[in-house]
Parts: sequence; structure tokens; C-alpha cells
Amino acid sequence: MSLLQISSFAAGTWIAPGPGARTIASAITGAPFATAGNDDLDVQAMLDHARGTGGPALRALTFHQRARMLKALAQVLSEHKQALYDLSFETGATQKDHLIDIDGGIGTMFVFASKGRREMPDAQVYLDGGIEQLSRNGTFLGQHICTPLQGVAVHINAFNFPVWGMLEKLAPTLLAGVPAIVKPATNSCYVTERAVRVMLDSGILPDGALQLVSGGLGDMLDRLDCQDVVSFTGSADTALKLRQTPAILRNAVRFVAEQDSLNASILGPDAVEGTPEFDLFVKEVAREMTTKAGQKCTAIRRIIVPQAQAQPVIDALKARLAKVTVGDPRQDTTRMGALVSNTQKADVLAKADLIGAEAQRVFGNPSDFDLQGPDTGAFVPPMLFHCTDPDNAQRVHDTEAFGPVSTVMGYRDLAHAVALVNRGQGSLVTSLITHDPEVAREVIMGAAAYNGRIYLNDRDSMAESTGHGAPLPHMVHGGPGRAGGGEEMGGVRGVMHYMQRTAIQGSPRMLSAIGQKWVSGAPEVTGPAHPFTRRFNKLEIGETLNTTPRTITLEDIEHFAHFTGDTFYAHMDEDAAARNPFFPGRVAHGYLLLSFAAGLFVEPNEGPVLANTGLDGLRFMKPVVPGDSIKVRLTVKQKTPRNEDYGEVRWHVTLTNQDDEMVAEYELLTMCAC
Repeated sequence: MSLLQISSFAAGTWIAPGPGARTIASAITGAPFATAGNDDLDVQAMLDHARGTGGPALRALTFHQRARMLKALAQVLSEHKQALYDLSFETGATQKDHLIDIDGGIGTMFVFASKGRREMPDAQVYLDGGIEQLSRNGTFLGQHICTPLQGVAVHINAFNFPVWGMLEKLAPTLLAGVPAIVKPATNSCYVTERAVRVMLDSGILPDGALQLVSGGLGDMLDRLDCQDVVSFTGSADTALKLRQTPAILRNAVRFVAEQDSLNASILGPDAVEGTPEFDLFVKEVAREMTTKAGQKCTAIRRIIVPQAQAQPVIDALKARLAKVTVGDPRQDTTRMGALVSNTQKADVLAKADLIGAEAQRVFGNPSDFDLQGPDTGAFVPPMLFHCTDPDNAQRVHDTEAFGPVSTVMGYRDLAHAVALVNRGQGSLVTSLITHDPEVAREVIMGAAAYNGRIYLNDRDSMAESTGHGAPLPHMVHGGPGRAGGGEEMGGVRGVMHYMQRTAIQGSPRMLSAIGQKWVSGAPEVTGPAHPFTRRFNKLEIGETLNTTPRTITLEDIEHFAHFTGDTFYAHMDEDAAARNPFFPGRVAHGYLLLSFAAGLFVEPNEGPVLANTGLDGLRFMKPVVPGDSIKVRLTVKQKTPRNEDYGEVRWHVTLTNQDDEMVAEYELLTMCAC
């Protein structure tokens, strides 16, 4: 059978394997399966194509346009999932593993597409935080903004998740407006290549937005500058080598790393045998040991349990692991497939031997286990160890066997459990299974500094929880110290890795123009008609309505109090109100003022305004007493399209009294027809 030829996509052209090509073996059979790599790639041409063609095309789009592009990519990938599944079996992954890698990666793109539309503006500048007033009268202001870097993102991915590993980096990169060069691990690059072909063939991406290196990067990293980003997933040794690239150090190239991690799971002291938490703990640990054959950066490597629960946990895990069928991942009966290669198998067995010098293997003999697959494949059984003296052990805390290998160790008290967790010197995730909030708080306070994520679970959340080992696009994925010190995903936080935060200073007019969001003090525009009669696409930023005043009477206050039931003393008792240091006597309800404000600015007839969806930032600055009058200034602050039919209008609303003193301020949200 002829080998699959896995190509690279460089500077707009597919390039077949060439000099330096490497043969890739099937994880299932160990037989040659594909070939990839070409040492003659013109890496400078790739960088130039990304920077000169892909970058400008992406930056010309708004965040919403890029988000719609991500959604379209996710949809087209969804249509080709079966082809990706079929290829991915050769990596040793089971059908359930495909759901994590392929479906999980596509789902991540959908989430970033949604967040781009919901949490970012339909603009090319992202406003980071609020306005800073830098002058007494507000004529000189400050604002932090984020704009796309003008270089390229080089993504160096690990072998274990050839689709998710690419898409979880690619989604925030493209949303930021930065082109990417993707370099998957060669062992599984054939799955990544198929996904890249699907995306490129769709015609959704601008030229230069995405390129692929199936094989080595050559001297690409030596050619990076301050506008570029390297995002790496893999071993700590490789990360250290890459970080020390002279150009990366000299040019302060951003380097995001997600690397080795001795993740832990703690069984709370309350979660004794027979509780729902005990059963949940055993189930989660067994699942984390065997999913992707333990080849997960978030897998549980250290199982930290009360000393009295060590043997019950071991017994329960052995019983569950004994039910795991190891073999050909294409078979429906297989629960755990192969490691990615026989080279990886040799590495896992060598690391397991190191752990075995400090801990007793209590389950899983790699020389004698029930294998339901060819013995030439990279198969190993789940291996469980028990370390009785974790305080004086070292290998169990610094050696990651990147396979189905975990070690049980006992703790004396919670402080001891936290100390054992922290011996890992930085983890992507630690989980805690407990029903006791005080236990949870103590562990969080002691271990959070050593973890990128802490996952809590108990009987209340177990039905809907996503699992110890599932990084979610909404949350930060990364960790301190040994885990690499980086962060990925985390919603819009992940997008910021590919943007530059800049402090801009100037007048309200300047800041409004740059951010496409009206700033108080900027010029106001008088529209040709009442703004509630104007469609979303016709409204202008800064368009303002000033109302006539309305006098607030004592009768208004008393009627509102009796009608609503809000008879708080400040509105109804003159003497009591006068004793309050905030009021001169009886005052109008704040919500009465909001109601009267709406009556002043609302256009009652049917029109393009579809709904009032809320208000933000409400503040009452000065009390209103009977006899005062109020008037309203209503200004279009920001416009955000939601679909082809309507968009959200954010209005800046101020209420002032007869002396032009501000009495209230808020932002009103409405949906308005396009």
C-alpha cells in the first residue's frame, strides 16, 4: 500500500514531502502509514506572505466579521468530521477520543465565534477598560486600547490533539486579526493536514491567513520579530530550547507555552467510601487515566487521598481499570487505544520505571496484559502505582509518563495535601472532590498559586460538570512554573495574546473617533428626527436628544410610594429623612426618576425600537426634592449589530435638575431594527 503524502501549505501553494521527509507509522500496527516533511520550504516566503498578505486582509475586517468567519469555518469542519475520525484512528485514538479532539476543537471555534460577536465590538479597535479622567474638567482623557499585532503567530502543537490543539490556538489568533503558521507534531500531522485542507478549500479564509508546516520549521524562529508570537505546546525541554532562540530573546518575541504538568486530584477528607464524592473521584481518575491512553496534558498523574482512604481508593480503581479493554481503537468494544507511536511507548515505559523506583505498581503489567489488538502496535495497559512515602519521593512529583500512568499517595491533613500538590512546581489543573466548602476554600487558598485551573466537583455539580481534564474555551488553559507560565483560551483573554495594549491620551473627541464609542464631552449630533424613530443603520454615534424638563411634586412621590409599595422613610417621613445624612428631607425615589426619564425621552408610537433589554452603570448623584425639575440627555454611545434584522444600541443617559446639576446617570440598552 502506498504511503499517504502529507503536504505543507506555504505561501499559497501545497508542497509535497521532499528532502528530509520522515516516515510516520500507524499507532495500531506499527507499520509505515504516511510520510511528511520538506527541508526546502522557503520559510521567509511564508513569513512574508503572512505579514504582507494575510495580516492586512484580516486587519481590514472587524471583530464581528472575523467571528462570523470562525463560525463558518467551524460549520464546514463539522461537515467533514467523519473523514477526520477515519484518519484519527491511526493515531491510536478511539471514537470517544475523537469527540474530545475533533468535536471539541470545532466546539471551541464556535465558542470564540460567539464571544467575538457578544463581547467584542463590530470594530477594529478593542477598548480595554473604561475611560481614565486625566484632567479636572475632562478635556484630557486616557483609554487603553488593543489592536492586532502586525506579524505572524507560529503555532507549534503537540501530537496528542491534532485538531483541538490547532483550533484552540487558531480561533483566538484569527479573531484578533493575526495570520497563523501551524506546525503540528509530525506523528499525527496527517489529521491536522486534512483539517487545514478543509478550511482552505472552503474559501472562507483570506489568502495568507493560514499556512501549514508538516515537518520541521527550519530556521523560521530565527526570523521572528517583536510583532510575532510563538505559541507552543509540548515538553518542558523543548520549550526551554525554543525560548532560548536568539531572535526570540533579542526581539522580545511573545512566547506562550503550555508544557509538562504533574496534575493532581485530591479526595477531600469528607469524601469517604460510600459517599457520592468517593464514587465520583474513582470514576474521574479512571477516566483521566484512560482517555487518549493518558496522553493528555491535563491528565491526573498524582492521586492524593487521605491515608485511611488509600487502600479503598486503590481497590476501587483496580476494579474499574480491570474493565478497560485495550486494543484496536476502531473496534466498538475498545475502551483505550494505543499510544501515538512505539517510540512514545518506549518513553512511557522508561518513565514508569523511574516512578516504580519510588512507588509500587499495583495494577497494569506492560509485559502481561489482555491486548485486543496487534502486538506490533503501541499498546500499554493502564498502570497504577502506590507511593507510601510521598514526602521523601522525588520522581512521582517531577516525572510525567505521558500515558496511562498515575500514582496514589496518602496525606495526613489538608495542609499536607496542599503541600503535595505544590511539589509539582506548577500544574495546568488540580481537581478537588469534596462536599465541604471549607475544605474547598483551604485548598484554593493554598494551591491556587501553583495552578492554572482548580476544578471542584461534588454531588451538586457532578451531573453537569465537564470533567477534570477538559479545558474549556471560556476559561484560561495554562499554568505557572513547570506548566509553562502561559495562558491560552480564556475567552477574550486569549485573543489579547495576539494584540498590543496601548494607552492613548487625548480629548473626548479624539477618543470617541478612535474607539467608535461616544465619550462624554465629545461633540453631540442633533438628528433629523426623534432617535427612536430612526433605524439602527441610520443612527449616528453621538446623536443626542435633549428633553424638556418635568417638575417633581410631593403628590408624584406619594403616589409612586403607594402604587409600588415602596414607602421607605426617606420618601414618606420628613423628620426621619432629615436625620439621614444623605438627604435634606423627603426625596423622590430613584426609580421614580428613571420612570419619569423614560416618559420624557420615549417615542410612544410603533417604530424601529424593538425592546428595552436592560441598563448598566446606574448611579444616583444628587437627591431630588419636591419642586425640583429634571430633564434628560439621551445620546447614542455605541452600536453593536446582532444579526441582519436588528442591533443593540447603547444609549448614554443623564438626568439633570433645574440648576444643570447631574442627579442620575446610566446606560440604556435597546434592540433596534436595521
